[in-house]
Amino acid sequence: MKKTGKFRGLVVGVCGLLLVLPMAQSMAQSVRDTLRDSVPQVQPSLSSGPTSEGAVVPGPVRTIGWDQLIPAGWDPFKDLKALNLESLKDNDPKADEALKKMRKMWDNAPINPLILGQSVRLPGYLVPLEELPGGVKEFLLVPYFGACVHTPPPPANQIVHVLLNKPVKRFRLMDTVWVSGALSATKTDSHMGVASYRIDAKEVMPYSEKR
Repeated sequence: MKKTGKFRGLVVGVCGLLLVLPMAQSMAQSVRDTLRDSVPQVQPSLSSGPTSEGAVVPGPVRTIGWDQLIPAGWDPFKDLKALNLESLKDNDPKADEALKKMRKMWDNAPINPLILGQSVRLPGYLVPLEELPGGVKEFLLVPYFGACVHTPPPPANQIVHVLLNKPVKRFRLMDTVWVSGALSATKTDSHMGVASYRIDAKEVMPYSEKR
């Protein structure tokens, strides 16, 4: 697996930030030091291979990457940039307020309208929403390992709600998969996170970087 895109590294860093703040309070750690140390964290994300810029035209299934789900010019860290970490003291309520504001902003992250209604193929990690006796029929697709499970959810435009026609038994939590199907702007607020997109999957296959 490869690191793909500056945005992904920043997303993971702030997901770590959202996770460690309650831990810092319980362990009486410095909020200032916790925030500063958490922001630079980077985790590997799945590679989708080469992707084209701009709109995806109608036609055969097109392989896309997670960056293409983000509208041009959207900055998920504008509120964080306004927060002076060096000025924060232990248990500073401004830190908690800033993180709550960011979570609200991320749960309402804007979509990229240029790719809606297209047949796409996207790689990601599988987070089951409900496991039936026959297997998994509904899950969230996320761009990096641990999202929505070991770390808080990424922005909603970095989560895809996937629906299958029938359950499949071969996949489990955090399996890496390719999902193919029509992409829509259907928002889903689940117990695992808020998704801005939905794919009615025609195919779910184990992930491989080989095209």
